Amino acid sequence: MPELPEVETTVRGLERVLEGRRIARIEARRPDLRRVLPPDLGQRLTGARVEGLRRRAKYGLIDTDRGDTLVFHLGMSGRWRIEPQSIDKHDHILIDTDDGRRVALNDPRRFGSIDLLPTADLDQCEPFRTMGPEPFALDPRELKRRLSARNAAIKLLLLDQRIVAGLGNIYVCEALFRAGIHPARAGGSISLDRLRRLVGAIEEVLAEAIEAGGSTLRDFAAPDGELGYFVKSFCVYDREGQTCRCGAPVRRIPQGGRSTFYCPCCQR
Repeated sequence: MPELPEVETTVRGLERVLEGRRIARIEARRPDLRRVLPPDLGQRLTGARVEGLRRRAKYGLIDTDRGDTLVFHLGMSGRWRIEPQSIDKHDHILIDTDDGRRVALNDPRRFGSIDLLPTADLDQCEPFRTMGPEPFALDPRELKRRLSARNAAIKLLLLDQRIVAGLGNIYVCEALFRAGIHPARAGGSISLDRLRRLVGAIEEVLAEAIEAGGSTLRDFAAPDGELGYFVKSFCVYDREGQTCRCGAPVRRIPQGGRSTFYCPCCQR
C-alpha cells in the first residue's frame, strides 16, 4: 500500500499539471471504487479551477475555487498517471484540464477511494476528524502525552492514526530502528529523551523517502511513471535473516496482522 512518502510524491507530481488550471472535463468510468463515487462529481468539478494540492496523512487533497476538495486515497494499488498514451481498463477516473493535459487514476484492485468534501469543513469530516498530528509537526512532549500509560507496543501505537497521522508499516519499522527502540516496547514506558530521538528519526526517514520518490512496492509508481528507490535504503524492513550493520541477523515478528522487522541488538 502506498504510504505517506508515496502520497506526497503523487501530490507533487499532480501539482505540476493541475495547479492553477481549470478542469475542462472529468469522467468516472465506473460508479465506484472502494466506495460509491460522488454522483455529482462531474457537475461540481467541471469548470472548477484547481487552487492547490496538498496531503493529509495518506490522503491527497485537490482544492478548487468552488469551495470543494477532491479527496483521494490510493488504496493498495492506486496511482495517478500523467498524460497516458492510451486509456487502460483500470483507469477509472479521467481529468482533462483547460490546457489539454490529462491525468488518470489507475487502480487495478479498486481499494482506493474518491470523495468530494466542502473545503471549509474538511477537518470535521471523516476520516480527518479524529486524526492525530502530522509526523512533520510532531512534538515529542505531545507524543509523550499521547502515549502516557499505554501498555500497547510502540510499533502498534505509531500505526494508530489517532496518535500520529500518516505513518505506515514500512517507515515505522525503519524509524524505530534508527531510534534504537524495540518495536514491542510498551509505548508508555519510553522516556522523553528516547521519544525525541524517535521523532527525529521519523522526520529523517520520511524526508529521505520523499526525496527518493518513495518505495517501489507492488504496483506503485509516481504520476510520471518513475519508480521510487528508497527501497534500496531499507535497514531492516523486509530484510529478515539478512545482516544488520552491527552484524546481527534482522528478525521478523507479527504485530497487529503485519510483519515487523527489527534488529535484536540495536533496538532495546
